[in-house]
Amino acid sequence: MLFCYIYPESKKRKSTGMPSKAAVSDQVPDSVFVHMLQESGVILRLGNMSNEIAVDQVVFQKRLQQHLRKDSRYPSIIQEFISGFETHIEDPEKLRNCLLPCVPRSAGDGDTMVINTLFEKLPEFMFEGVGEDGLNIPRVIINQLKWLDRVVDFKDLANKLMQLVSVAPIEIQRDIITSLPEILEDSQHGDMARELNALLQENTQLTVPILDALSSLNISTALLAEVRGAVMSTVSAVQLEDLPIVVKFILHSISASDANEVVSDLRKKLELEQCVVFSMLQASQSSGKNKKSTASKDSVALVLEVIKSAVRFQKTISEAWLKAIENVTELEDHKVVDVLVLLILHSTNANQSRRGAERVLRAKVRAGLIQESLLNKTFKGYAQVMRGYFPSILALAQGLLRSPDCCVVPFGGHMYKQAFTAFDSYCQQEVVGSLVTHVCSGVSGEVDVALELLCELVSQKPTEMSQYAVFVKGILDYMENLNPQQIRRLFHLLSSLAFGHDKHGSHIQDDMHIVIRKQLSSAVPKYKRIGIIGAVMMVGSMGARSKADSQEGGLPKETHRQVTTLLELVRSCSEGSAEAAALYYDELANLLQTCKLDPLVWIGKSVLEDFQEDFVVDLGPEIAGLFPFPASVMYNLDEDESQGGIAVNLLPLMSQDVHVSPLCLSSFFRLLRLCEEEQHHGDLEEIDALLGCPLILTDMEVVERVESLSKAEREFFCSLLFYTINWFREVVNAFCKQTDPEMKMKVVTRLQNITYLQTLLETCLAASPGYTPPLANFDCESAEVLFPISSTASAKKAKKGKASASKNSSADSTQLEEGVCNILIEFWQLLSLYWPFFRELDVEVMNVLQCGLLSRSILDTELHSKVREEVQLGPSELVFLLEDMCRKLDFSLTAAPAKKAPFLKVKADKTVGFSHLRQKSSKDVAAYCIQLLPTLCTHLENCHNHFQTFLTEKQGVVDALGVDVKEQQLMSSAYQLLLQVLHTTFSWSGFSQPEQRVLLKSALKVLASRLKEEGTDQTLEQLIRQSFEYLLNFRSTVPSLNTALCLTRLLTVLSHYGTSNHSFYREHTASLARHFLCQEWVTVGGAKERGNKHNDALHNLLSIYLDHADDVLKAVEEIAGEGIPELMNAAKDASSRSWPTLSRQTFLVYYKVMMTKLEKSVRKLPPGKQTDSREVQSEKLLTWSLAVRDFHILINLVKVFDSRLVLNVCLKYGRLFLESFLKLGMPLLDYSFKKHKEDVQSLLKTFQLSTRQLHHMCGHSKIQQDTALTNHVPALKKSLEQFVYRVKAMLTLNQCQEAFWLGNLKNRDLKVKSIISMELSCLRILSVGCGRSKILIYIKCNIYPNQTV
Repeated sequence: MLFCYIYPESKKRKSTGMPSKAAVSDQVPDSVFVHMLQESGVILRLGNMSNEIAVDQVVFQKRLQQHLRKDSRYPSIIQEFISGFETHIEDPEKLRNCLLPCVPRSAGDGDTMVINTLFEKLPEFMFEGVGEDGLNIPRVIINQLKWLDRVVDFKDLANKLMQLVSVAPIEIQRDIITSLPEILEDSQHGDMARELNALLQENTQLTVPILDALSSLNISTALLAEVRGAVMSTVSAVQLEDLPIVVKFILHSISASDANEVVSDLRKKLELEQCVVFSMLQASQSSGKNKKSTASKDSVALVLEVIKSAVRFQKTISEAWLKAIENVTELEDHKVVDVLVLLILHSTNANQSRRGAERVLRAKVRAGLIQESLLNKTFKGYAQVMRGYFPSILALAQGLLRSPDCCVVPFGGHMYKQAFTAFDSYCQQEVVGSLVTHVCSGVSGEVDVALELLCELVSQKPTEMSQYAVFVKGILDYMENLNPQQIRRLFHLLSSLAFGHDKHGSHIQDDMHIVIRKQLSSAVPKYKRIGIIGAVMMVGSMGARSKADSQEGGLPKETHRQVTTLLELVRSCSEGSAEAAALYYDELANLLQTCKLDPLVWIGKSVLEDFQEDFVVDLGPEIAGLFPFPASVMYNLDEDESQGGIAVNLLPLMSQDVHVSPLCLSSFFRLLRLCEEEQHHGDLEEIDALLGCPLILTDMEVVERVESLSKAEREFFCSLLFYTINWFREVVNAFCKQTDPEMKMKVVTRLQNITYLQTLLETCLAASPGYTPPLANFDCESAEVLFPISSTASAKKAKKGKASASKNSSADSTQLEEGVCNILIEFWQLLSLYWPFFRELDVEVMNVLQCGLLSRSILDTELHSKVREEVQLGPSELVFLLEDMCRKLDFSLTAAPAKKAPFLKVKADKTVGFSHLRQKSSKDVAAYCIQLLPTLCTHLENCHNHFQTFLTEKQGVVDALGVDVKEQQLMSSAYQLLLQVLHTTFSWSGFSQPEQRVLLKSALKVLASRLKEEGTDQTLEQLIRQSFEYLLNFRSTVPSLNTALCLTRLLTVLSHYGTSNHSFYREHTASLARHFLCQEWVTVGGAKERGNKHNDALHNLLSIYLDHADDVLKAVEEIAGEGIPELMNAAKDASSRSWPTLSRQTFLVYYKVMMTKLEKSVRKLPPGKQTDSREVQSEKLLTWSLAVRDFHILINLVKVFDSRLVLNVCLKYGRLFLESFLKLGMPLLDYSFKKHKEDVQSLLKTFQLSTRQLHHMCGHSKIQQDTALTNHVPALKKSLEQFVYRVKAMLTLNQCQEAFWLGNLKNRDLKVKSIISMELSCLRILSVGCGRSKILIYIKCNIYPNQTV
């Protein structure tokens, strides 16, 4: 057993193994162990000198074995030898020498002389290359130095080598540097590393050999960190081909403790963008352009491969990269390397790094820090490199597209598009296949995005996409899972591929014809609907293709024949079903709106003739026929044409069994209108008579006796009202864009007709429970528009309210007005349940909001002005339009998460009634809203002036006598709806994108100009502040708490766009929310606002106040310490004096918000550190004292307000607060106990009172046996017990453990009464403190019978 080894050259030496006299003084004192080694040929040295061996290792082992065996004391001599060895290695230096290699004994300085001779010879050949014999003499000489048997002075050798490096050519320098680790011994590695580090700073050409040598040197951790820091400083200046070696050295020299810091620094220095730009610049200036460009891409690929190797085999490095990317908080600080590294981390086999990469990417995209522009830059400059990570790109894109978070879905789609554009045909096929899989998934949001991406790829890359038409065609097998809008998009996609300009996709034309004919011939309405939609979309694609191909711009005869044949087929197949026919008209109308068809003249002529024949009649003196109700000509706006004019034949169509259904009236008219617009460039002169023509209906006095009618008669009348309203809505759609003043008057009048008929319809619906209206939107199934069952209950409730209001007519006027107000609200809610059965209003209808006072002169028979008629948009019409606008903005601008379809589809489809809107992008809708902003602001100011005048006249009394309840309710609704429209518009997520900043700025200019006239070009920050100040002016007139919440939310959204003045926005938002919370809210009828909606609004408003308050703890203490005691001392139905919105009905709302925000605020407090100064500790202790005091006040309120819901909130958030205290507060007490003993004792004393009350709640929950309460008990008890042991640990840490003792305490309920049970209850009592100051901390533990305490 020998702890040494020798160099190979020792085999050639011969020696007797006896030491020389000169070396005796350096030898180890004699012993059996030392003597045996000397006799065998090994001499042990002292100090830093290595042990010497004089013979070959095999000879030494044989000699040692022989000496031991021949000794007279054998075998006991072996034990003495081992004992001597143990004694020898007790000295660390001797142990070190034994572990290091033994050096052969030298006969003299021959080796040194040989080395010197070779060094003197080397300069003669230094500048010569490879000789004729293929030898490089300097390289051979340097190689000989690697095999030196013994070097007397390594330091001198190292100096000579470095001197040679300073004068040698670059090739010789590289050879010398790379040979250093094999020439030098370990003791010289540190000094050589410092010299190499200095050389690296001077000459970057030697970067590769120096880093190669440094990687092989054995140097200390501190020196390695120093060298790594120096190397890190050269990263930005190193040549691109040397960059992989530099990155490899840095990553391989990382330890677990400094991984985060080093990787973060490396990420900042690694500028791959500049490297590629520089290499491209070099390539453009040299003849070998392709070679240079390829070399740069290879270097970047090698850098990424180095990073990939490091993260694959070192978990700390992968975690450090994730942390470095995660810590970047600014958009401009993100680089291409971030995207590439995330792909690398995702491509590794480790599940943790894969999930971490997905999590970080999703979070960065959601926050807007990694945007599509960075992804574009990555694909553009590094497509060849990213091709190797295509599986990860595809997997990440799939995950983002399937995400329920709507903010990250577009980024996943952009990854798909970039991968299709940048990569080869194999990747393109995989992209298309993956998108087809998304379409077939059945998840509505996922299907929509995937179809949209496929359509974009077809429009941008038609030639490439046509090669994969077979894959897309496979979606036809999964059409049952698609809604009509998705089917429309699918057939548009397939038609574009089949009938595109190139013929690559023409092979699927026959398949499409077969599928469409099969669906059209089906008797199932669902499949027939698919056939109609597909046929119409195919007609659009065929017409568009043929027009481009034909030089004359007309349709070729064969194509014209195919188009007309297909349209005739659809028409004939839909004649037997009114719903199918109406769908056909709507689809054809949508097609005319989106693209230009060549057979338009033929279609328009046919439609005009059919409409006149089917739905329009000439007015005569009498209306012949038998009808359920007396026929009457109603709503004629052309009084001078009452005789000899035309009328819409609605009542006869409903009453008589004819082949034409009134269900098709609105759809057919829409098709007619769009044909006329297309043919006459927007002029509707030929059909303008339909705007003012009357309808054949019945007298509306029937509504007064609706309850006496039979069920069939009531439902017939309701259907008549639905058809009439839908006709007027479609008429408004048609003529809303006309500029003629008389037509504008008629449009406003039709809106008045609609609002009046809706009030009649509300009354009829309330008397007709279970009635199902006729369909108005036909691109959906009937089951998808079924209104909730609760509509019947609402109708009964409204009816009951109306009856009670009329029955108690002798009561005072205040109660009557309140009843009327409640009825109005109920009716409003009732009608909103039926909105899917109304025709969709176009976005352009909102132009009517711009109409002011309209007037015209009515002429007598002699053409003299007789009467001047005036029409104005009233409150009812304003609310009607704003409600529809709110609904549209919520659908288009508010991004909803993609949710999976439920197993049982029981809810109504929320997309019904938005077919026209879905043809517009969210950007188009936002831009249209911004155009209307001046008008919306005018209406908002009118509402403000109305309520300001009202409060002035009534001296601030909202429920004064003589108030028009209906008008006030309508104006209040309009006020709230206007603020909702503004809030939804400014909340659009698109404004956060850089390319939409111009649109945002234009919107803010409108608001700012209402406050101050436009001057010089203002910055975005100035516009935000002026808009904020403009909206603050409306705070004094908001009529309801919901309106106040809308205003506060709008201001909050605006403040988020600002990058400065955060304190200004926070202060004013908090002040506004507090102002609304301290205001008493009453209805027009005089009663206080209450109900679930009021409580929800109060919850949100209070949350906004506490979120924006400067000090949450003080704000909570103010409410809990002042407002709630006022409530406790007030009468039963009274409110707090300083907080009027705080009453016994709203106490739970206040309590839950305060507990939530208190727990959230302490969770953000920084934990205590041992290095904190005394002042910092005092400040943190003060903060925790305030938090504990607030917590104590809130916990004690349960004694007064002990409802089940309050207890549930208390148990839930009490445990969370306690956990935060254990995690963040107790470390502070550990380090503050000695310096701030009194403060710590006071804090724990207050907290102990809260924990005692929590124990009582646990006991109360057990008695009540309420599952909702007892679910919180085990976790709370665990936290309380942890608290006791944690305080004991704090005492032990501060040498005060004698203050801990145990005692007994009874279990009690909320009324502090003892709980008697078979289970004995023991509570540990903890006394903390010194002297007289003691704190008792209780924690329950169960002691069963026959156990002792």
